[in-house]
Amino acid sequence: MAPTKPKVRSQKEKAKERARAQMSATQTPTVNTRELLSTATALLEIGEVVEAAKAARTVYEHIGESGRQAGAALSLLGQINIEMGEIDQAREYLTAAVKVDEAGTLPEELGGGPEKFLWLAQLSEDGGHDSVSWYERGASALRAQIQTLTDTLDSPLPLTRPQREAIVNEKRRKLADTLCAVAEVYMTDLSWEEDAEQRCETLITEATMLAPELAETWQTVANVRISQSRTDEAQEALKRSLGFWTDLPPEDPGVPAFPTRVSLVRLLIEVGMEESAIDVAERLVGEDDLSVEAWYLGGYGRYMLGEKMRQEAQASDVEGWQGVWRSSRKWLAQCLRIFEAEDYEDERLKEHAQELLVTITKEIGAPADDEDLNVWEDTDDEGDEDDDNDSDAEME
Repeated sequence: MAPTKPKVRSQKEKAKERARAQMSATQTPTVNTRELLSTATALLEIGEVVEAAKAARTVYEHIGESGRQAGAALSLLGQINIEMGEIDQAREYLTAAVKVDEAGTLPEELGGGPEKFLWLAQLSEDGGHDSVSWYERGASALRAQIQTLTDTLDSPLPLTRPQREAIVNEKRRKLADTLCAVAEVYMTDLSWEEDAEQRCETLITEATMLAPELAETWQTVANVRISQSRTDEAQEALKRSLGFWTDLPPEDPGVPAFPTRVSLVRLLIEVGMEESAIDVAERLVGEDDLSVEAWYLGGYGRYMLGEKMRQEAQASDVEGWQGVWRSSRKWLAQCLRIFEAEDYEDERLKEHAQELLVTITKEIGAPADDEDLNVWEDTDDEGDEDDDNDSDAEME
C-alpha cells in the first residue's frame, strides 16, 4: 500500500498543473476548451473540487452559453456544485444544461446523455411526480443510447464489439438503477396513488430483466415485497442481492454504495435476517467507524437477534441472548458517543438507541464497572476461535 499515496499526490499535482496551464492560456484564441474541460473532470474525480470549479468556470466563460460545449460545461458545473454543497446553484446549472439538450440526444462529450436529468430528479424540491418526470427523461435518454449502441455493435473502429458490449451492459445497469429509483418514489412520495403498486411491479420486473446481476435491483425488489407483506419473497430477494457482493473486497465496483448498504441493513432487520444485518453492519463500520447509522443498526440488529433468542430460550438458558444484548449495548453506546461528537441531527435515531439501552439495562442490569467496552471484542474472539480451529486442523 505504501507506494500508492505518492502516486495519488502526483496525479493531483499533474491535474492542477494542467488546469493552471490551460487557464493561463485562455487569453489567447488557441485555448483548448475540450482539454481544459477534461482536466476539470479529472480534478473532480480525484476530489480537487475547488480547482475543478475554477477550470470549469474558465471553460464556460470562454465558450459562452451558446458554445458547442456549453452543455458539457454546465453539467460539470452542476456536479461540482453538488460536491460543494451548493444545491441551489447546482440545480440552476443542470437546468441550463437541459435547455442545451432537451432530449439527452447530444453526444456525451457535449453534455448529452441522461446524467443531468437523473441529478435533477434527485435534487427536485417537489419530489413525487416532478422527480418521476426527470427520472423518465433520463430513462428515455438511456434507452436511446442502448438502442444506438446495440444497432452498431459490429461497426468498425474506434471501438471493438466487446468494448461496445461492455458499454451497453453498463447503460443497462444504469437504466435498471433508474427504474428502481422511480419505484422507490412510488413507494414513498406517491404511495397514495391507486396504481402505485402496479407501477412498482412493472418497474422492478423490467429492472431485473435489464440487470439480473445487479445487487441494488434485488434490494429494491425486496423493498417492494416488504411493502406487500410478502416477507418470504423479500428474504429470497435479499439473499440474492447479498450473494452478488459479500465475498468481494471493499474497493470492488460490484459492492453497493455505502448508503445503499445502510438501507440494506434496515431491510434485513425488518424481515428477520438479523445475522446477515449484523454482518453487513460490521463491514460498514470497518469502512467508516464514524458512521452513526452503522453503529446504531449494528446495535439494533443485535438487540433484535437477542430478543428472538430470548423468546425461544428455555428458562435455564439465558447466557446466549444476554451475551448478544451485552454486545448490542456496546454498539448502541458507541453510536451515542459518536452522535454527540459529530453533532448528528437525527433525534429519532438517538431516542430509539436510548430506549433500547433502557430496555437492555432493565433486563440484564447495568454494565459492570470492569466490563470491557471494546465493541470489537466479540468479533476478535470469533476470529481467535477460527484461528484456533485452523491450527487444530493443521496439527491433525
